[in-house]
Amino acid sequence: MAEVLVYVDHVDGAVRKPTLELLTLARRIGDPVAVSLGNGAADTAAALAEHGAVKVLTADAAEFADYLVAPKVDALQAAVEAVSPAAVLLPSSAEGKEIGARLAIRIGSGIITDAVDLEAGDEGPVATQSVFAASYTTKSRVSKGTPVITVKPNSAPVEAAPAAGAVEGLAVTVADSSKGTKVVSRTPRESTGRPDLTEAAIVVSGGRGVNGAENFPVIEALADSLGAAVGASRAAVDAGWYPHTNQVGQTGKTVSPQLYIAAGISGAIQHRAGMQTSKTIVAINKDEEAPIFELVDYGVVGDLFNVVPALTDEIKARKG
Repeated sequence: MAEVLVYVDHVDGAVRKPTLELLTLARRIGDPVAVSLGNGAADTAAALAEHGAVKVLTADAAEFADYLVAPKVDALQAAVEAVSPAAVLLPSSAEGKEIGARLAIRIGSGIITDAVDLEAGDEGPVATQSVFAASYTTKSRVSKGTPVITVKPNSAPVEAAPAAGAVEGLAVTVADSSKGTKVVSRTPRESTGRPDLTEAAIVVSGGRGVNGAENFPVIEALADSLGAAVGASRAAVDAGWYPHTNQVGQTGKTVSPQLYIAAGISGAIQHRAGMQTSKTIVAINKDEEAPIFELVDYGVVGDLFNVVPALTDEIKARKG
């Protein structure tokens, strides 16, 4: 079978879940070859092999950390030239999409972003996308060059499929033109102990109906009882009630969890664009005419300050 490059998103050797999902999709269209870069790259091999990587190409260079994404594009381009893959898959993170776009330009290929599914086709991989604020589902393929495809987190299951995972060094030459933007300092993000918003299996979001930053602990308590991430609508973020990093929507983050709970969110198109591909959607709103109810699998008409604490208590009780 043809080989499929999978860009590895990891933190000091710990492979993040979206990469394991990419390996599941890659196996549908070929033999996955993982490309792992930076500090701890070689430490990713065991997890990647366990999930289907037939080969792991690794490279480490100071430039990967010292500069923005361009040196990683150099490495991925070197991998494309070495492997001649049937496709290149990357996670649909901000970094993944930038690397993918730059790579597509470098190798003269088309790119598909934010795919939610992938299948083999007679003329190359076929990607499914949810477009126009998830109003339509389309199937697309790249008609020129090696397809570069970024995939949304939670679009595929993580499946163990042990493979050889042979580790090979990747020779990378970082061009001077890739050193235009240097990272001069880093500030660690304060951990909340909750899962990453875009990767979480469950997301609980609050909106205008939360009526103030002082009331967001109600949303956080429900999220914590479910082991969920916390999101917020644009209205809540613009009002200064919750950080922009937690905004779900067209100008925030796009999420696609197994379960999405919207509390006090009306369901404006801006918000729907960021969460409409969630597998199961539950809304809590005291306005029975709220647009969000047109979208949901389950709707609760009621005051969130009564419903959410009761739901949290019930979940805690059932968990014992």
